[in-house]
Amino acid sequence: MKNPALFCLPLLGALAVQAQDYSPYAGEDFPMNLYWGDTHLHSSFSLDANTMGNTGLNPATAYRFARGEQVVATNGMPVRLEAPLDFLVVSDHAEHLGIMPKLRSGDPDLLEDPDGRRLYDLLNSEQGMQAIMQELLQSTSTNTPMIDNKQVERSVWQETIQLADQYNAPGNFTALIGYEWSSMPGGDNLHRVVVLADGADRAGAILPFSSFNSEEPEQLWQFLSDYETDTGGRALVIPHNSNISNGRMFALADSRGNRFSKQYAEARIRWEPLMEVTQIKGDSETHPYLSPTDPYADFETWDFGNFNSWDGDNKKPEMLEFEYARSTLKNGLAEQQRLGSNPFKFGMIGSTDAHTGLATAQENNFWGKASMVEPGSDRTLAVDPMVDEEQNNAMITPWEYSASGYAGVWARSNTREEIFDAMRRKEVYATTGPRIAVRFFGGWNFQEEDIFDPDSVRIGYRRGVPMGGDLPAPSSRAPGFLLMALKDPQGANLERVQIVKGWLDGQGNLHEKVYDAAIADAKPEPRDTTLNTDTATYLNRVGAAQLSAWWRDPDFDPDEHAFYYARVLEIHTPRWTAYDHARLGVPVAAEAPLTVQDRAYTSPIWYSPDANND
Repeated sequence: MKNPALFCLPLLGALAVQAQDYSPYAGEDFPMNLYWGDTHLHSSFSLDANTMGNTGLNPATAYRFARGEQVVATNGMPVRLEAPLDFLVVSDHAEHLGIMPKLRSGDPDLLEDPDGRRLYDLLNSEQGMQAIMQELLQSTSTNTPMIDNKQVERSVWQETIQLADQYNAPGNFTALIGYEWSSMPGGDNLHRVVVLADGADRAGAILPFSSFNSEEPEQLWQFLSDYETDTGGRALVIPHNSNISNGRMFALADSRGNRFSKQYAEARIRWEPLMEVTQIKGDSETHPYLSPTDPYADFETWDFGNFNSWDGDNKKPEMLEFEYARSTLKNGLAEQQRLGSNPFKFGMIGSTDAHTGLATAQENNFWGKASMVEPGSDRTLAVDPMVDEEQNNAMITPWEYSASGYAGVWARSNTREEIFDAMRRKEVYATTGPRIAVRFFGGWNFQEEDIFDPDSVRIGYRRGVPMGGDLPAPSSRAPGFLLMALKDPQGANLERVQIVKGWLDGQGNLHEKVYDAAIADAKPEPRDTTLNTDTATYLNRVGAAQLSAWWRDPDFDPDEHAFYYARVLEIHTPRWTAYDHARLGVPVAAEAPLTVQDRAYTSPIWYSPDANND
């Protein structure tokens, strides 16, 4: 009888050869993990946060809170996130970084400095904090530091970056080193958050470049270029809160009034690949004046002036075009055609800009802009303790702050390198607080059945480009898009997913259009019948837990520059003002909204008639 093993050897050999091609995932390394974070949070190390009440929640507390620990807020209440964040940038202001904790503690190094001693005595005088605030206003208006002491600066910076390294836990929680450059010439907000990919070993070679060094972002870029050259590190810059820049954040001229050159355009997008499109001080996707046919354009809209005057009369309609993401993305198309490079080819993220040390963005767990307007204060009334109305023409009221936002990042792992790489390639998106999972792909060869394939995400990568990418060389057909959105597991259902298109026609005119890609099926009962603002409750009886769509551009012209991004809308839910009223029994200003329709915005996908996209 023949040996059975010998008989099977040829068959086993054939199977082994075939098995080399059996796994459909072999050789693929797509970013399949979604991570949530906040790239713009202030602790007690920020002078304004400290003087507005946050005297004790330092960067260490901010990291512990973000990774899911319960802490005690400034108002004495216990506070905890419903689910931990995956990454955090404590972005304290570079200007006067850490000065207030040192003043309060009577730091010996600070007291040896004459200016430090004077400020310490001022803090402990009868005028106290009011006097310090006057000094701060004078300092920012004249762009002159209250104290210029490199030894103190270096000590605070070293403490800041060492804490980031201490709390950075690759694979579990990422603490990115960063700070805020707070330029505001004439009160116009040009603030940027600087994010480093590096640890304290490289970051310690510098001191933060502040607006005291220069008010021009071009000088900040040069400083970071030198940092990368000298240390081998990496950096990027995120413009934020553009809606109170009085038209300067995305103006079509550099800091000195010169029209963009190609070199400038390339430098700008090199250093500023992202934009913070939503945060506590309102939403900057678009404005009803700019998008009059978009019924969802008027969302958490701020029409205030700038830091020097909250007077709405200071905001002129012609400024708005240069303050909002959608109009700026359109202007970028025109610059692309003119220069061959797009200075505004940015992705979009959300972050909080909270000064409480608490990265809260949920409507039902919102701790406010600053410690003096945490829960339990009069923040739902038409009174603002943060602004002197007589001195500052104040029109802002605390209820107008938004419970927003977070950054969603698609990456391979939760590490500094991977999170930073995802930001650099713009495979990121913004939400106004909910943790909605969103995928968005564009390509020439997608079919409708691809959206129903269990491997639809991998099909998106294999045959197209993800959010933040460029469509490859033009095709004779219109591009198709795969869009998938999944509700926050602990949040509201989705109402609709949309695609926003902007384009430049052959006559040089800019256009935009919003397309509904998918809408939740209608339910027997009317929409929002379960929403109760008195009790701050709702039920997910309307909307859908998941919405997906294959969409092809019906108006595509291969000769026109274009961009596409997705917008995902939840059903209406109670706003944080309703939760304050229901839980604390506090009255709410009559004009304060009690409902909100939270949302997500993806980074765009761009199309250029030229085969070589920048």
